[in-house]
Amino acid sequence: MLITYYWPPSGGAGVQRCLKFVKHLPEFGVQPTVLTVDDKQASYPILDTSLLAEVPKEVNVIRTSTREPFEFYKKLTGKQDIPFGGFANTGQESWKQKLFKFLRGNLFIPDPRIGWNRFALAAAKKAIQQQPVKAIITSSPPHSTQLIGLKLKKQLGVKWIADMRDPWTDIYYYQDLNHTALAQKLDAKYEREVLENADAVLVVSDDMKRLFLQKSPDLKPDKIHVIPNGYDEADFVHPSQPSSEEFVITYTGTLTEAYNVEAFFQALCATMTRNPLMRYKLRFVGKVSAEIRKQIEEAGLPLVTEYIDYVPHDESIKYLMSSTVLFMAIPDVANNFGILTGKLFEYLAANKPIICIGPIHGDVDKILDECGAGRVFHYSGYELILDYLMQMSKTWTINPNLDLPIINYTQYSRRSLTEQLSKLVLS
Repeated sequence: MLITYYWPPSGGAGVQRCLKFVKHLPEFGVQPTVLTVDDKQASYPILDTSLLAEVPKEVNVIRTSTREPFEFYKKLTGKQDIPFGGFANTGQESWKQKLFKFLRGNLFIPDPRIGWNRFALAAAKKAIQQQPVKAIITSSPPHSTQLIGLKLKKQLGVKWIADMRDPWTDIYYYQDLNHTALAQKLDAKYEREVLENADAVLVVSDDMKRLFLQKSPDLKPDKIHVIPNGYDEADFVHPSQPSSEEFVITYTGTLTEAYNVEAFFQALCATMTRNPLMRYKLRFVGKVSAEIRKQIEEAGLPLVTEYIDYVPHDESIKYLMSSTVLFMAIPDVANNFGILTGKLFEYLAANKPIICIGPIHGDVDKILDECGAGRVFHYSGYELILDYLMQMSKTWTINPNLDLPIINYTQYSRRSLTEQLSKLVLS
């Protein structure tokens, strides 16, 4: 039984991991049941109804009620968008938003989706009593979902695998939630209990494993397994069609000021100035904060920048395949060496050169180097970024298709990663 809050028609990167696990598990002798929230009551920041078609018809999906504070948030703030975990889409905060953030950090621990837990716990116990399961997997965020697994472990003694897509108390926006000392203590207690009581813990990067191992002296390294995010081969059926008229740089996903990418914008502007006969396009597919848009304008890039709001997953792949180069960034925050988004692996599968702004020698840097797929530049690496863009621009004038030769990324296919998970379930 896979227990996850985010499930189609929810969109976003977090949905992909669980959806692809469920898609491929039957190939390895595991028949999954999914327990999730009723989508009519859920608080999803992003919707992507196209993902419903990817749910295997034979999979039993159990949906339950929930009770959460986000309707109150909408009425209080006058905003219709559900905030992301770190309130990345709130922009300039009003006093009402600051109040809600404080309440979120101190009254709803670990997070506001904890209102789903009692409904999910009851439904899980009923389903398991009717048909026993080999194991349960709880996937988070929201990390409140892990408390469902903790109770099922204690009450039913089932085998429990805790899948952590993000850090918990080390997440980069944690300090922005204005926890009191008491709230922090309770949150850390929940985190430690989950790590100590789960039969196995899954994380997406080596650095996340390092962070979690520090939480308790009782944790052994062989309990925490690194199964990164990946790409689904079936998603990459579109041919590569880079423009021969424009040098197209594409970024997909959310981008806020926490990512510290001003040096890249400045280097791109300088590159354009030095190559006046070339046409460039900087394309964003997803959420871009007001501060980042301001930085783009100040860098002199508004006329070459295209903003495209969130699109269905399949369409986002098409944008990747029509690009010259792919741009990504890692937030400039503490403990960012282990941030490995699912986007990285889809970028790899697109077979385009990748320019990443982030920590040198972090997990992204290691994977790009291993696959020969691009380079990571430090946040302050203006000169190196400029030199790299100039080199690529020169190459593009000779051949506008900069697609890479065959690179070594197949170990990150969702099917290969699900095989690893199946061995944990069946062991």
